[in-house]
Amino acid sequence: MNQPKMPAQTLLETFTSGSMLNWRIINDGVMGGRSNSQIEILPGDIGRFRGNVSLDNFGGFASTRAILPVQLKDGYTKVLLKVKGDGKKYSFRIRTDVNFDGVSYKQDFTTKAGEWQEIELVLANFIPTWRGRRLRNVPPIAATKIRQIGFFISDKQEGGFELLVDWVGLK
Repeated sequence: MNQPKMPAQTLLETFTSGSMLNWRIINDGVMGGRSNSQIEILPGDIGRFRGNVSLDNFGGFASTRAILPVQLKDGYTKVLLKVKGDGKKYSFRIRTDVNFDGVSYKQDFTTKAGEWQEIELVLANFIPTWRGRRLRNVPPIAATKIRQIGFFISDKQEGGFELLVDWVGLK
């Protein structure tokens, strides 16, 4: 059964056929690792990000991200997610450009296995990073600067994972 969509000011993704963002997979294979993942739409307009994190060849991460098709307006202070996970920790990532590599703002959240959760992530609490290293003297993220969004799993969480996503929004 389709979950009701959130009453947010702006929905960025609802995983509906024909209007889903163009999600790309970027795993540790870019540096020789062996993790794999995919993202797809399930019946009921639910996104599913799943795969396997492998620590082989100094790997250990899987991710998916999408470029936003329009520039966002100012005034948003929070990212809102409705997810159902597997008890593992994930990061929600934001990028301020459309490039493959560069500064990524992250905020972690831990899922409860098999339970739908509404997660609220305050933009001011996102941490600027580059290739896993925290950056200093980087301005906080502003909604008008968001160009990419994504999900990321790492932190030596070896093995299979699955994160269901009903929607991603801003408030």
